Amino acid sequence: MSTGIVKRARWQRWLLGAIVLVALLLALFAGWVAWSNVRGEAPLDGSSAATTPPDAKQVQRGAYLARAGNCMGCHTTVGGAEFAGGGGVHTPFGTVFAPNITPAAKTGIGTWSAAEFWRAMHHGRAKDGRLLYPAFPYPSYTKVTREDSDALHAYLRTVQPVEQANKAHQLPFPYGTQAALAVWRALFFRAGAFEADPQQDVAWNRGKYLVDALAHCAACHSSRNALGATSVNAEFAGGLMPDQTWYAPSLATPKEAGVQGWPREEVIKLLKDGVSAHATVSGPMAEVVFTSTQYLTADDLGAMAQYLAAIPVREEPRLLARRAPSDVLERGGKVYGQQCATCHGARGEGVPSLYPALAGNRAVLLEAPNNLIQLVRHGGFSPSTAGNPRPFGMPPFHQVLGDEDIAAVITYVRQSWGNAAPPVSAFDVQRVR
Repeated sequence: MSTGIVKRARWQRWLLGAIVLVALLLALFAGWVAWSNVRGEAPLDGSSAATTPPDAKQVQRGAYLARAGNCMGCHTTVGGAEFAGGGGVHTPFGTVFAPNITPAAKTGIGTWSAAEFWRAMHHGRAKDGRLLYPAFPYPSYTKVTREDSDALHAYLRTVQPVEQANKAHQLPFPYGTQAALAVWRALFFRAGAFEADPQQDVAWNRGKYLVDALAHCAACHSSRNALGATSVNAEFAGGLMPDQTWYAPSLATPKEAGVQGWPREEVIKLLKDGVSAHATVSGPMAEVVFTSTQYLTADDLGAMAQYLAAIPVREEPRLLARRAPSDVLERGGKVYGQQCATCHGARGEGVPSLYPALAGNRAVLLEAPNNLIQLVRHGGFSPSTAGNPRPFGMPPFHQVLGDEDIAAVITYVRQSWGNAAPPVSAFDVQRVR
């Protein structure tokens, strides 16, 4: 037998062995992914939707919990029927649309049992067994108790049914596949349960439950990796919203949105009214206050305030901000004098209870300039609430200011009156849409 034939036979055996090994590894990986997506799931306790009228107290509790979870924020569009779906969550991977959760039989959840609803909340799985996208924040909702899940289901059975077809998600391959979602869940999702801390009091634990589970605050106020998953180390550390346009500031540092050291009544006021002596909410957080937290009880707001104030402080080191060129600051100062000084003051001092001061304002000093860009471009208003019925707002300036002017005035504000935050470029303004 020639040497060439022997070498070819060896090579073929090696190739066959490699193929078998790869196939075995792929089979093991697929098995692990499949097991990871069903572990902990018990058989459904019931095969059909409840037919008896829901209990009135349970419905009342469910309505309150729907407020606490801000369900309308995604499942109700502007001008649309309540809970009929259609709100889009824009992500770097595409757009996920919230489904119809009215009790409509064909397009809603009218045929869902309480057990199937619980499975969606706890395990992120639809009635037909499909895996749900984590734009529906089941990584947080998995901590919601079965009692609260059943109350939510009971309430949703009582809302006006609307036969409105669900929008198809706009997710390019492979993100729109169940296989890709199964791998993501195997890597990053574990069904869990809320565990009270015996070292803390009842109010603290209630606040933790509301913040971590129902209100799913970490879903926005945490940074995410390249695959869109949060980690324990990144919880409450701040991060860009899924659509990359707004920045949800860190709740773990008083330099951003942390309330460590605040009087509790000021935290409560911010959550209930949208304004306090220390801060004013705007953008997505204004929507949260408007549709959710303003309706919570004083006890629950106090519990949330207690827990939020107890989040351990994690300070991230910051580099010394580069000083912007003098011509940019001069241009920004001119725009500020023409468009901003009337309300915010010549030295950024603001007007108490009307227009926020910009000097020393932590929202101005955030490393990410996204929020300032959005406010200058599109304007901003705090929510109209019982405690703040006629909020003053900031008009949009995108009709009168170009990207260069917006970048210059933001840079000027971030580097004047003792402020020292990084400059903003026209490219930054173009990037944030």
